Amino acid sequence: MNIILRPKFFAAYRAAYGKLRQDQVDGLETLLAALETDPYIVDQRHAAYMLATVKHECADTWRPIVERGGPEYFRKYDAGTPIGIRLGNIQRGDGLRFCGRGYVQITGRDNYARIGRALGLGHALTTGPECALDPDTAYRIMSSGMLEGLFTGRRLAHYINAQGCDYINARRVINSLDRAELIAGYASIFEAIL
Repeated sequence: MNIILRPKFFAAYRAAYGKLRQDQVDGLETLLAALETDPYIVDQRHAAYMLATVKHECADTWRPIVERGGPEYFRKYDAGTPIGIRLGNIQRGDGLRFCGRGYVQITGRDNYARIGRALGLGHALTTGPECALDPDTAYRIMSSGMLEGLFTGRRLAHYINAQGCDYINARRVINSLDRAELIAGYASIFEAIL
């Protein structure tokens, strides 16, 4: 991907979204550097959609986050619950232990294990799920998940390619069409900014 000119990017970002705190600027700087050096981003619109996704998923913090909710909330993901079973949570406390983390909040024991293997991390994500909060690891998870289809089997290239750009349905690379129009709007703005 091309070098992102920071003064132009941040001026356009502020014009579109308003002020940024220094911690947000720092988070964006980390993310922009990762996007610039990612050899698998061959379409700038993919980078725009990834930025839009992080803006939404991380609630404008621009940092990998832990899914919001306390121990009671995460019990719905625990072993033996319908959601917990689907996520491969097999031990008591797995709902909280394998709660969503990162730029795109991977969730569940099976997803941590599967994505860890796919990234060549072995068992690092299952023995230390907080590793998904490391910005480099969180970026690798997001990039591989969105570009290679590790999350849902769908890749950004299914929706953003030489034939067209469907930012709304691109949400399917993360999950269903939850907040798809909002994120598509962000992506259009980021496409213009980049």
